[in-house]
Amino acid sequence: MTDTSTPAPKAPSLVETRSPSRRRPGRWRISNIIDGRALRVKLTAAAQNNLGDPQTARKIAIDHLHAALFRGRMIAQERLQQGADGLDTARLLCAVQDEVIHALYDYTTTHVIRARNPTEAERIALVATGGYGRGVMAPSSDTDLLFLRAYKVSPHTESVIEYMLYAMWDMGLKVGHAFRTPNDCVKLAAEDVTIKTSMLDARFICGDEALANDMFELFQRDAVKGKDAQFIADKLAERDARHNRHGDARYVVEPNLKEGKGGLRDLQTLYWITKHMYGGTTLEDVMRNGPFTPHEYAVFIRAAKFLWTVRCHLHFVTGRPEERLGFDLQPEIASRMGYRDRGEQQGVERFMKRYFLIAKDVGGLTRILAAKLEADHKKKPEGLRRFLPVRAPQALPEMGFTLDNGRINVIGEDVMADDPLNMLRLFTIARREGKDIHPDALTALTRNLRGINEPVRELPEARRLVLEAIMGGDRPGQVLRWMNESGLLGRLIPEFGGIVAQTQFNMYHHYTVDEHTIRAVAHISDMEHGRGDRVALVSELFPLLENRRALYLAMLLHDTGKGKGDQQIEGTKTSARACERLGLPQAETELVAWLVGHHLEMSETAQKRDISDPRTVAKFADLVGSLERLRLLYILTVADIKAVGPAVWNAWKGQLLSDLYNNTAAALRGGRTDEAGVLAELEARAERRREALVDQIGSVPAIMLEMETAYWTGFDLEDLAWQAQVLTDSEDTVAHRYLTDGGAVAVIVSGADRTGLFADLAGTLARLGANVVSAQVFTSQSGRIVDIFMLQDHAKGAFASGDAPRMERLEQAMRDALAGKAIKGDVKTRAGRREAAFLVQPSVQIRDDLSADYTVIDVGGRDRPGLLHEVADVLADMKLSIHSAHVGSYGERVFDAFYVQNARGQKLGKGARRDTLKERLVTVLRREELEAPQTPARKLKRSRAVDSF
Repeated sequence: MTDTSTPAPKAPSLVETRSPSRRRPGRWRISNIIDGRALRVKLTAAAQNNLGDPQTARKIAIDHLHAALFRGRMIAQERLQQGADGLDTARLLCAVQDEVIHALYDYTTTHVIRARNPTEAERIALVATGGYGRGVMAPSSDTDLLFLRAYKVSPHTESVIEYMLYAMWDMGLKVGHAFRTPNDCVKLAAEDVTIKTSMLDARFICGDEALANDMFELFQRDAVKGKDAQFIADKLAERDARHNRHGDARYVVEPNLKEGKGGLRDLQTLYWITKHMYGGTTLEDVMRNGPFTPHEYAVFIRAAKFLWTVRCHLHFVTGRPEERLGFDLQPEIASRMGYRDRGEQQGVERFMKRYFLIAKDVGGLTRILAAKLEADHKKKPEGLRRFLPVRAPQALPEMGFTLDNGRINVIGEDVMADDPLNMLRLFTIARREGKDIHPDALTALTRNLRGINEPVRELPEARRLVLEAIMGGDRPGQVLRWMNESGLLGRLIPEFGGIVAQTQFNMYHHYTVDEHTIRAVAHISDMEHGRGDRVALVSELFPLLENRRALYLAMLLHDTGKGKGDQQIEGTKTSARACERLGLPQAETELVAWLVGHHLEMSETAQKRDISDPRTVAKFADLVGSLERLRLLYILTVADIKAVGPAVWNAWKGQLLSDLYNNTAAALRGGRTDEAGVLAELEARAERRREALVDQIGSVPAIMLEMETAYWTGFDLEDLAWQAQVLTDSEDTVAHRYLTDGGAVAVIVSGADRTGLFADLAGTLARLGANVVSAQVFTSQSGRIVDIFMLQDHAKGAFASGDAPRMERLEQAMRDALAGKAIKGDVKTRAGRREAAFLVQPSVQIRDDLSADYTVIDVGGRDRPGLLHEVADVLADMKLSIHSAHVGSYGERVFDAFYVQNARGQKLGKGARRDTLKERLVTVLRREELEAPQTPARKLKRSRAVDSF
């Protein structure tokens, strides 16, 4: 086995070079930044000029040290802003701190607490550990120090340590410290892998160097040598636990730079394992010593430089050890790193795509190299197991493939090089066998990816294997994720490769586009096979599908048009091109392209339109054209929403979509998609719903029987039964019910209608901190309202969940509003720095063509508490009655639609009054508008509609 003993770690070189960058700042020498000799002269002068006043001497000395530290930080920041990479900056900061701590130690032991003839007990050495020991420090990192003593505590060493610690704290340093003997270090390292890892990075700074060298040699001999397997296992287990804490997702849109999957800690895990096994001093030395190809070494260094650059900028911008790359920080970091708008793509989106590509590279290195080390350096069998024969790799039916220690492997790298399609077979075999993939096979695949080219993609066998990967088995999401992280999926389907690591700069999407897509495919599979949260209508529709392959392909390709213009138009082109390459029949290609080209239509119609309006249903039925397309589009839409992020899918969205599906299906089955035919079908469905409710509960309140068709087709029987229990015919009613999925609380309000009532109700909810995520407004023939609000709190949970008194206060306030005694006052807004990062252009559209009887007002802008109330207040002041309101928020944005009539029960029509209404609504939307950075790409998008998802 390789000898793992290494010489004592040394301080980083005082001359550091950096790779070429945009501005290429010159090389630095620490002597040009901190003149150590001059600094020590100043400290000596402070001591000698204040011999009788140690406090004054101490203050002056600390001022000099702090000034040197501050100067070094400012120079490091300036170099970073000029284009120096993060490793260069981190090393400069570390070297500056070395000089300051060394000077403080000399001052302390020469002028303050001097031992003229030090005994063995008074020997002391200062050793940097952790990140500081590695010679790299972020601007706000802690200073990890080990005060090393020979064998026992002495008053002298205690005094030196105390004096130095208080001085460093007064300088503003955050010091993590330990006071140990060499034997203590070895003993504790054996007990705690965290301490061992910190000691693995240990580096001598100043003091008794012989003592430090003794410790390094003892540590290497007793704590490192021969213990590779256990250390590898511990570090990989530590990595897995960390990933689980952070959601085990690499592609979340606000990543944790340090602890998240694909972040700096993953790189450091590889570094620690390699250093433990192969030794080395600097980062470059360690990684060159390890089992890395030149390409893998280059990928590692490139990733380290990028992540350290982001981290240093992040710390300098925030002035604290911030590791989360939040929305409010992304535009500033992107700007500082030189990412500018390009076409329609914002600079911040280009920056985040680069970040996720780096995270993908880190994931590839971590998966391949960490697993390789684990496989190659396992613990040897113990006890009787050492006498058992080691199982040789078992040949699989496919030539060149083996089952090696429970993993799918290849007999050699030539297997991939000679037949590029074996890269794809690797994943289909792994799925068939239910086994993981051996790191050697992944390494061979990565090194031969360029073998996947256009001639290979067009081979009939390649087409078959790609479709098998997507459609075979019952868990395509896992195979697609493996293929994507290896880089193979984007090579096989270039249209998908264009969205790998692509981000959308908004608060609605939780993942990158490729990760969202793979999750959406996985959701389709889960729904088909009855896993996870069941959607009843989806389960009914799957057996009726004639072309499930078109569904899966459309889901995989549905976002390939993003970043190229109108995503549905461009997606139609990209999906058709991909399907033609895969050899699909023309009819199936056209079906996939149609689904991709209309994948937003059903969600937007269900959430932004009155789906009980005959014209809405007729237009949607005419768009869809057939039951097969309707079924496919419905399942696609459900999976798409579910894959946006946690808690985005909820019961009321499901209800809206299922109602739209049922209304449209009824029209298509009846063969009449004109408005009159749709109206007749809707009225028939409403009558059947009334009869079913009477059969279920018997007596129904008169106010419900007076309601129009839209009311009866807008709720299922369970909802109608609950409403029948709480509604009365004459008294004001306010009641609530929490949804079964816990996503919101439904509040029903009934009373005599009047002008401005909806505005008063909305204002009351806003002032009490309730966020309206859906509102349905109905009026009976006798002039009484039944309004149903879906409410959440500001944390996106059900309002007042577990807080009965708060709900009681809300219900009483709503009764007061019904009685004309609505509470007044300003609504407290909670716009923060994250919201301020986004540019949201207000928009108002007033249309008479969307409904036969009503004018439809579409309002879009930045979401904030009280906005619904202010918009409704304008409508009431303009003497407009609201027939229905459709409220929806998408991250930082809100899109509301109101179906209204004037005081005469007519549409608004043309004229100055319409223009005045639009101006007033835009004024409301611009009120309290946050200042967000504007860039050319953002300005280009100002007049364009924002996608729902």
